[in-house]
Amino acid sequence: MTTALPTTALSDVRHLRLVDDLPQDAAGDPGSPPLVGYLVLVPEGTDPTELFGRAGVRPAAPQARQADGEAVRIDPARHVAEVDGVELDLTYLEFALLAHLVRHPHHVHSRERLMAEIWGYDHVGDGRTVDVHIARLRRKLGKAHRDRIVTVRSVGYKYVPAGA
Repeated sequence: MTTALPTTALSDVRHLRLVDDLPQDAAGDPGSPPLVGYLVLVPEGTDPTELFGRAGVRPAAPQARQADGEAVRIDPARHVAEVDGVELDLTYLEFALLAHLVRHPHHVHSRERLMAEIWGYDHVGDGRTVDVHIARLRRKLGKAHRDRIVTVRSVGYKYVPAGA
């Protein structure tokens, strides 16, 4: 799969850095097949270990951590979202979208960023797909909690916990 990047993404290479490198003696036996490397570009300030983990180490599953008293709870281990203790009936993508928003409260996510994070870079679609899923999530959250997902005009969406 090849993904085209906007030319502005590579216009300033001063911020590129090598994420990980294996010492020569870790390359294996002389008769072993050569190691294959990949160049992965991530935005500055992104922790690559959050995205990929360390070599040979599986990243820990995200913990279900919400503020005490928060009505919307995400349990990634069980792949369950609850509102006021009642389990929501969510599709895979609805759960992924809600979990992403709840994990990053007050952070504004553009539609394009959500498409890349939740649907993946190879998804063919536009920001309206995100709008439809947000509308469904708001309905499923119910009248008392639908305002937790806030629209930021001309930008995207953010999650605002209760009492914040």
